[in-house]
Amino acid sequence: MCAMTPRPRHEQGTGQGTAQGKAASGGSTGVVPPAQAESGGSTGVVPPGQAEWKAVLAAEEIRRALSRVAHEILERTHGGDQVILLGIPTRGVPLARRLAARISSFEGADIPAGSLDVTLHRDDLRLRPARALRRTEVPPDGIDGKTVVLVDDVLFSGRTIRAALDALNDLGRPRAVQLAVLVDRGHRELPIRADYVGKNLPTAHREVVRVLLEETDGEDSVLLGWREQ
Repeated sequence: MCAMTPRPRHEQGTGQGTAQGKAASGGSTGVVPPAQAESGGSTGVVPPGQAEWKAVLAAEEIRRALSRVAHEILERTHGGDQVILLGIPTRGVPLARRLAARISSFEGADIPAGSLDVTLHRDDLRLRPARALRRTEVPPDGIDGKTVVLVDDVLFSGRTIRAALDALNDLGRPRAVQLAVLVDRGHRELPIRADYVGKNLPTAHREVVRVLLEETDGEDSVLLGWREQ
């Protein structure tokens, strides 16, 4: 297994909610309506009327980052043999599917991509018990003996990944578990490390990282903002 210790989320430094205003590429800023501004790694709220977001990754940069990660997965898993990609909802799922498509185009390998709901394994359920369950989809032959690559949009505290490891235990016994993320923003609270990273993005605790994807938000970009203390 990769360097991750089992047991959950909101990781998030991410946009786990609906799409919002578009930020211009090239480092310029956009304004997001306060009702749509998200916490991104915390439960804070972006100040109303002051939700400025700086674009740190544009669509083409995301495309290149995912292509590089796909190549790295191929190299590390010897051509993708017996590999399964499981995305963590919400945005980890389309990212897993994109990686599977890229691996297939590079190598001709048919890599299954599914989803893994971690809701019931989160360690903050008692604090926020009302949560909608998401879908878990795994290949018909299961995960036993396979290399499972967990895919998420932003790695923050590590608690979501701990929940994902617990959820995997309910499904079977993979040969190995690896982790791929689009953005690693730091501030780990658990000894968890990503095996594949699209972009390392040093952040302050009060900053917010939001990932927007075409499949869920109508555009591809990574935005950096802030939250109230």
